[in-house]
Amino acid sequence: MKVRITESLDIDLVKELWCCNRCGYELISARLNYKEGCLVQARHPSTIYQPLVEDQPYTFAPDPNWCRIVEFYCPQCGVMFENECLPPGHPITHDIELDLEKLKLKTWVTWSKVR
Repeated sequence: MKVRITESLDIDLVKELWCCNRCGYELISARLNYKEGCLVQARHPSTIYQPLVEDQPYTFAPDPNWCRIVEFYCPQCGVMFENECLPPGHPITHDIELDLEKLKLKTWVTWSKVR
């Protein structure tokens, strides 16, 4: 049984795995940070924030010495799960941590009422 957690991420409660809800790819244990099972792309801010005026150095891009942009993708279908701006050297954030036992209980109780 899968439960939608974000727009692109599900948790398979039986296997206890993070899954892509677009292609069904099983990323990593649901007890770990899902980002550890993703393809990771670090991007230079200037590749995202283009110059405001052609041939001018002015942009809304943050200074790359201060900020790095990290993107997380499904290894199978390439859907982007998340992106974040981090200071250089900062570890990847662990933004979702669920109590799987309570989620299972709530899901089974809800599912049994619907049946």
